[in-house]
Amino acid sequence: MARFGMRMALAAGLLALTAGGAVAADMSTPVYKAPVVEEQSPWMIRVRALYVMPESGGWVNGVPNSDLSYSDAVVPELDITYFFTKNIAAELILGVTPHDVNGAGSLAGLGQIGKVWLLPPTLTLQYHFTDFGAFKPYIGAGINYTAFFNQSTSNPTVTQLDVHDSFGWALQAGFDWMIDRHWGINFDVKKLFLEPDFTVTVGGARLTGTAQLNPWIFGTGVTYRF
Repeated sequence: MARFGMRMALAAGLLALTAGGAVAADMSTPVYKAPVVEEQSPWMIRVRALYVMPESGGWVNGVPNSDLSYSDAVVPELDITYFFTKNIAAELILGVTPHDVNGAGSLAGLGQIGKVWLLPPTLTLQYHFTDFGAFKPYIGAGINYTAFFNQSTSNPTVTQLDVHDSFGWALQAGFDWMIDRHWGINFDVKKLFLEPDFTVTVGGARLTGTAQLNPWIFGTGVTYRF
């Protein structure tokens, strides 16, 4: 009986030592935890400087060989982008731009006809390429609505100028060069297809016509991804 008790005590001691060693081994083994990847916000904003370069073209109805030209402009701009997926996004650009309207062709003698301000909000649907590291190119297409305001005449023979608000199509290409997760540098070019009608009063005669603006818009600025 005494031998049996000693054997039981010895077995219990060995079991305790084995369990203790296993616990110690478990405590000394590091547990790997996967890093938590923060989901990126779908919102992005850019602040850009734009160079707006309209085409020279247009006419006054009923005036042979009439033509028009327009001044270029450099203006600030804000755009807001929302990502539906990592590749598909929508961008809205906001800004205003002033332009001189000049006579050309048979209207060249009028010189500067007037000045107009444009508010051209443009909404594009974009595809962003994501396989080039910090280089993030994109292409887009969409629609533009341009409102004309603060219209004034510059020639004493021109007493009224009214360029009508107009819709147009837009094409876009550009890229962001991301410095880190949030900040980047942007380069962008857009082509707007914009040909608004207008009315003008010259020497007391009310005339109508079409302005072929169709501007190229070149932009560069700073990107911030929330």
